[in-house]
Amino acid sequence: MRRRCLIQKFAPALLLAPGGLHAQVYLSREQARAVLLSGAAEPRTVFLEKKDRKRIEAASGVEVGKAELQAWKAADGSWLVFDTVMGRYEAIDIAVAINAEGEVRGVEILTYREIYGYEVRSPEWRRQFQGKRADSKLKLHKDIDNISGATLSSQGITRGVKRLVCTWEQVLRHLA
Repeated sequence: MRRRCLIQKFAPALLLAPGGLHAQVYLSREQARAVLLSGAAEPRTVFLEKKDRKRIEAASGVEVGKAELQAWKAADGSWLVFDTVMGRYEAIDIAVAINAEGEVRGVEILTYREIYGYEVRSPEWRRQFQGKRADSKLKLHKDIDNISGATLSSQGITRGVKRLVCTWEQVLRHLA
């Protein structure tokens, strides 16, 4: 009981202390849509069947953690897909725009919860993903440069983008 009281008493200080909880929200999903998709678009919830998830995992080499995707489909056939990837310790919310040919149009960081490594939000670093497709290597240190001090966040985002372009290739491009 005493331990619980101490935690309740000092919880606000822990939130403000260096190394405490931290989350920076950069964009909402609606703001990401405005930045990454032009023209009319409709929100979509896409359910990935077990066979779809297996095909995506085989194509990307990245585990598909959840069977439900939140996305927007534009009138021109482009998709904006929202996902959560892991940094070193915390989740990172991302949005990836993929054009009708399956090429990455852009990547945005929506919420970054790590204390370090926020440099992954740099436009120069994120620009490396533009034009990448499901058949691109999309490997950190190979065709995507690492950011020193943000290696695990860089790796998580890279793997997430790879999984999403493979999701487009295997499933999204076939949806009306």
